[in-house]
This record gives sequence, C-alpha cells and structure tokens, in this order.
Amino acid sequence: MVDAFGGAIGLFDSGVGGLTVVREIRAQLPNESTVYLGDTARVPYGTKSPSTVIRYASACAKVLLARGVKLMIVACNTASAHALEPLRESLDIPVLGVVEPGAQEAVAQTRNGRVGVIGTLGTIRSGEYERAIHTLDPAIEVFGKACPLFVPLAEEGWTCGSVPRAVADQYLSELKRAGIDTLVLGCTHYPLLKDAIAESVGDAITLVDSAAATACVARETLDALGERVDDDRKASHAFLVSDSPDSFSEVGQAFLAQPVDHVEWVDF
Repeated sequence: MVDAFGGAIGLFDSGVGGLTVVREIRAQLPNESTVYLGDTARVPYGTKSPSTVIRYASACAKVLLARGVKLMIVACNTASAHALEPLRESLDIPVLGVVEPGAQEAVAQTRNGRVGVIGTLGTIRSGEYERAIHTLDPAIEVFGKACPLFVPLAEEGWTCGSVPRAVADQYLSELKRAGIDTLVLGCTHYPLLKDAIAESVGDAITLVDSAAATACVARETLDALGERVDDDRKASHAFLVSDSPDSFSEVGQAFLAQPVDHVEWVDF
C-alpha cells in the first residue's frame, strides 16, 4: 500500500480537491510514493465549525499514520486553517499545510503590497492567510473573498467558457477594484479554474497556486531531513476514500490530470 523504501507522503482533504497537490507532488517529486485520503463521507469541510474540522482532520491523520507515511500534507485550506497546529502538536512526523506555502509565495510575488485571497467561506472567515502573510510582512494589505460556487463548478467540469467566467467576474470585481497585484488561489479546487480566473483578473495580477507552492515546501522539507527519494525507484500511489469510490475516481481524474485507479474505501 505504501512505498517500500521508507514510507510515502500522506495527504488528505475532504474530497477530490487535494488531488491538485498530489499532481504537483508527482511533478516535483516523481520518485516519491503517495497515499491520498479523501474524506468524501464528510465533505465539505468549508461549512463546518473549527472544532468539527479538527476532529475530522485528526481522524484522517490516524488513517494515514497507519499506512506508515513519513510526511503528512493537509491538502485542504480549511483544515490547514483550523487543524494544522493541533496535528503538529500531536504527531511525530512533519506536517505541512497549504496556507503557509501559499502565503510565502504571495509575499514573494507582490510588487505593490496588496494581495487578494479567494477560498471557501471557512477559509476566508478563519483569517489564516492574512495572519500567515502578516507574519512574513505586516505591511501587506490582504483582501479576502469567499467564492463558494467555484467548488461545484470544478467538480462538475465547468472549468472554462462563459459560465465560470461570469462567476469569476462577479466574485473578483471587488478585488480588482482594491488594486491587488497578486491573487492566492486559497482552495485546492481553484487551480482547475485558473484560466477563467486569469481571464477575469487580467495579466497585471499574478496568480499564486498554493498546491504548487506546497509541493515545493514538501521537497525542501524532505531534503532537509535527508528523506527524499532521489533515485529511479518506481513510485506507488494509493487512493483512499470514506465514501463513493467510483464517484471519486470519475471526478478526481480532472484534478489529477490522469486516471485515478484502484480507489479503496476505508471506514473510520
């Protein structure tokens, strides 16, 4: 189930969105094995209370630990906002979220100190991106906007054309008026809508994909620990779900950009 050469990278999300992080892991760390858990029985996390999200995240972490993972990625912005620190305090392996890497990249990219963040209602309400950005540079102004319709659009495959563009225009108009020059895609579903979002905001605004930034931090973390697989060993990839394996496999293909095979149902 897991890599035979010292453990896999474990990732979890409430559903399919975190597969965009798996896709980036495969691109940047092609020899690393992964175990991905989609908590599809409890999706979405974005509408749940912080205490509930922490409880769900802790349950997901236990499943991945049982698979012998060496590094855990909370591939969900809402869970990263609420559960990252409790997981770090309770686990003996490195735990990464998607908020901090996205915030770091936004600070590196902004030229005028005005950064927009889009995400689920739970992520935006948490203020976690603003805190993470201000930890790095208190002078940066952060403008958050919840974009809840982006998630069903991505899962339904409506990622280009007039419909997602119209939704993007509606959501992003106030951020453009705020004068941002950098926009963080603060939900792992949103990379699928990157083209529509880019068309809406224009070339002057740089998009930050937190999935890609997280994969970069994962590579740096494994390098620092001396645990990165850097030879030609064949990687293996396992997919676990708490509900509807067939649906996950079908929808997940767009997020992973390749087939999602042999999805295993787990009860926890």
